[in-house]
Amino acid sequence: MTDHAVPNLPSRDFDDTIAFYGGFGFDLAYRAEDWLILRRRELQLEFFPFPDLVPEESSFMCSVRVDDVDDLYRQIRDSGVVEKSTGRPRLHPVRLQPWGQRAGFLIDPDGTQLHLIQNAA
Repeated sequence: MTDHAVPNLPSRDFDDTIAFYGGFGFDLAYRAEDWLILRRRELQLEFFPFPDLVPEESSFMCSVRVDDVDDLYRQIRDSGVVEKSTGRPRLHPVRLQPWGQRAGFLIDPDGTQLHLIQNAA
C-alpha cells in the first residue's frame, strides 16, 4: 500500500451520512459508535460524530481528486443533489479554476465542502 492521507470529517448522524454518500457510490467499510469509514473505489472518507455541529458555521473541507471528475459530479447530481448557491446539500459546477485545474464543489448536509478535482493528466 502506498502512503496516503484520509480526511476526517464531521457527521451529525451516521445513518444520514451513510445514506447521503451511499447515493453516489460510497459503501460502508467500517462503523462503530465513534467512527465511520466510507469507501468508493480508491476514495476513503472517515467521519467522527459531531451531533452539535452547526452546518452553517462549519469550516470543514477536503479535496477529492479523481481521474473523471465529470463522472463523479454526474453521479452526485443524479443522486438528487442540485446545483444552487445556498443551502445544503448543494453542488457547484465543474469548471476550470483559477489555479489551472478543473474542479467542482459539493457541500454535504453537514456543511462540509468537498473540492471535486480532476487529476492532472
